Amino acid sequence: MTPEMRGRLSPFRDKAIAKGIPSDDVERWLDTARPCATLTQDGDGPVVGRFGGPLMLPADTPIPVFPFVASIDLAALPDDATDLPLPPDGHLLLFAFPEDDEGFADMGKVVYVPAGAAVEERDKSSGSWFEDEEYQDEEYQEVVEAFPRGQLRATIDVSLPHHHAVELPGPPYSEPLPGHPRSRELAEVWQHTRDDIATRESLQIGGYASEEAIQLDPVAHVVVCAVRAAEAGQWGGGGAVSGAVEDWVLLADWSPHITGREGATVHWAIQREDLAAQRFDRTYTTVFWNP
Repeated sequence: MTPEMRGRLSPFRDKAIAKGIPSDDVERWLDTARPCATLTQDGDGPVVGRFGGPLMLPADTPIPVFPFVASIDLAALPDDATDLPLPPDGHLLLFAFPEDDEGFADMGKVVYVPAGAAVEERDKSSGSWFEDEEYQDEEYQEVVEAFPRGQLRATIDVSLPHHHAVELPGPPYSEPLPGHPRSRELAEVWQHTRDDIATRESLQIGGYASEEAIQLDPVAHVVVCAVRAAEAGQWGGGGAVSGAVEDWVLLADWSPHITGREGATVHWAIQREDLAAQRFDRTYTTVFWNP
């Protein structure tokens, strides 16, 4: 973490110490901070992509079955915006539907289009979610029509964990994050000071995942889903799928803030080795939805 990032976290540090949390615990928590890019439709940061717009894909790339959410121009993303080993250029295209992932289903896709690749505009509704008979009713169509549209500007932010516990197989069923006995209190301080430090996001690249009523790391849920799907032969393409949360990173988070899906958060996560190899087809997507 850079000195500038640590300096931005001063309001968090001051409030945590004022609450009686020992300074050693606070500093260890600060060491977990990660940079992230907050993408919003306002602000004065550089334009790095857009919500919606034309779907530009190579002619031989299948259209994902999920609705198109956003396109990110990686060359326009500031170099120090995240600590992820993202490609230096090209576009990341995010697809998802903000529906609760019952049955541990993969609820989205990511497509990477390298710089210089020949692309053409594709029909966003062709071969997509819209053709699934289950989702032909008016409610689902209205949700997709309500997806945001317009340019996205980047703000470089700092992110601390929103979660504070790890799951146990038996009583007491959870415990504080390893090495952080005061993790619950520290996560609560972050919830109270975050708006003074970071931009309230709609779409976030990197950093820590967030959602309503958070206790456990949402990326840990992604890992459980991915492992179960791989064991059932429904995901992974035969490649190794790690059950260790530390082998995965959050690629992107999206809170749609649209009528009919209030309280929904989409999490795109990927194994570190897949990210380094630019295997974005092995991104796994879950959705938390608290209607």
